Amino acid sequence: MLHKLRLLPSQYLNLPRLEKAFVIASIQVKIEAEKKARKEAERKGKGRKRR
Repeated sequence: MLHKLRLLPSQYLNLPRLEKAFVIASIQVKIEAEKKARKEAERKGKGRKRR
């Protein structure tokens, strides 16, 4: 996820503690949103009848 944020490991390590916590929380929120979107797409895909 640090790839998507364009954040080098050295930049992350030099952040203050609270900013590191914010980055971690942001990553967790993003992952949960992606999981929810994937489940929703799977649910919609299963509901359609295929011919």
